[in-house]
Amino acid sequence: MRSKFYRSVLFTAVMAGMFLLHNSAFTESGQEKAANKELIARGRYIVTTGGCHDCHSPKTMSPNGPIPHPMKLLSGHQADAELPEVPEGVIAPDKWGALANHDLTAWVGMWGISFAANLTPDKATGIGAWTEENWIKALREGKHLGTGREILPPMPWQVIGRMTDEDLKAMFAYLQSIKPIRNVVPQPIPPGGKGH
Repeated sequence: MRSKFYRSVLFTAVMAGMFLLHNSAFTESGQEKAANKELIARGRYIVTTGGCHDCHSPKTMSPNGPIPHPMKLLSGHQADAELPEVPEGVIAPDKWGALANHDLTAWVGMWGISFAANLTPDKATGIGAWTEENWIKALREGKHLGTGREILPPMPWQVIGRMTDEDLKAMFAYLQSIKPIRNVVPQPIPPGGKGH
């Protein structure tokens, strides 16, 4: 009889312990979710007020002028977009320093032609395969993925790279939370290359 009683008490204690552990896991998970929502909201604020849409979002015309295209937000220069020819002799140290296409996703300067990157979390064509570490290193050192080719003008990585780790992490969290858009952005064109 006593062993039955002890087994019943032991069973109750084990079940109570499992219940408490289960609920604390949910509470912790809820706290993590709330913290992640705050991080994403902070990132959205930084990306929006920091002007990321100015170059990284293709534009559509509105009654008030060009605005970011709502279906292509932060997807960079569109793969199928055609660039106009750059007039001969317009870009020079004593002339224009830079020109941009109609939606500011492609820029021409002494460095050649640069294209705004796809910042959506598409794994093949955006930053979906990047890590938080890749993101921070790229913006601190001005290299694609933190180790690749140079990030070209007009991308102000020298300024953005001075943000705190917390702000850069917030930006990354937000960019990883948006809709992935498959868009292969062209590689930069060096000075004197086709189209320059």
